[in-house]
Amino acid sequence: MLDKKAKQILFKSFWKNGWIDSKDRQLSIEDFEYAKSKGLMFEPLTINHNEAIDKLISIRDKISSENISEAFLSSLSSKRLDLRSPISSYFLAKKISKHKYSPVISGTSYERGKPKFHSYTCGICKEVQYGVIGNENYENQDLNVLNFERLKWGGVRHGELIYMLFDLQQFEREQIQKPLKEDVDIFKNILKVIETSNADDYPGKLETRLKSVLKSSKSERQVLIEILAAIEILKPKRFDRPIKGKDDWTFVGYWRGEDKYDLETVKKYFGSYFK
Repeated sequence: MLDKKAKQILFKSFWKNGWIDSKDRQLSIEDFEYAKSKGLMFEPLTINHNEAIDKLISIRDKISSENISEAFLSSLSSKRLDLRSPISSYFLAKKISKHKYSPVISGTSYERGKPKFHSYTCGICKEVQYGVIGNENYENQDLNVLNFERLKWGGVRHGELIYMLFDLQQFEREQIQKPLKEDVDIFKNILKVIETSNADDYPGKLETRLKSVLKSSKSERQVLIEILAAIEILKPKRFDRPIKGKDDWTFVGYWRGEDKYDLETVKKYFGSYFK
């Protein structure tokens, strides 16, 4: 059970009818220490890629896929959105093998048509799955904003190495409850909505249609769709499709209604609930 006061302190640090600008954020030492004592706020973390990979693999190997699936399902009625997130971190972490940072260019900024600056990511992480990002170093990483995003929406930075590590570290501390029949029914209805998508439906259309089966905000539904795509339940059959307008999709951008859902992945993680 999350401490209500600690959760309120965390939320008030970042959000008031929208994001609070970093220069306007206020947090007393007393409030920080209280929220930290309840496991909801943290000191900044400095870690490099190789250390993060080692820790991620170690934690991943101690977590059962059964617990991950139960947590995801139980989040559907309880709205413990932080328990919805770990299934994507676990799924992606299962694809990662131990390796050293191997830099490749991930982006280039130009000035007057000439390259001015390159950004880099780990090429081995990048090849795991589209959307996976591994930086060489994480200096004074703010874990509190990661935790805020987990609790408010179910995470935002799925696929980022530091987020996957933090997400599974927090999951490891949880006592997972068995899903209720209501949870299973909600998930079945989610799959039914996906299955009845029109062939040319974009992810945004799916988000709108999910309103009918899941009590949630638009942002929560968008994150849920991203999670389902990260674990390849929503799996694009083609990657040469146009992207419609400007959006924040990472994993699901190329999915269309004609792709429906991947039955084998559903069976792998949730098969015991669909006999």
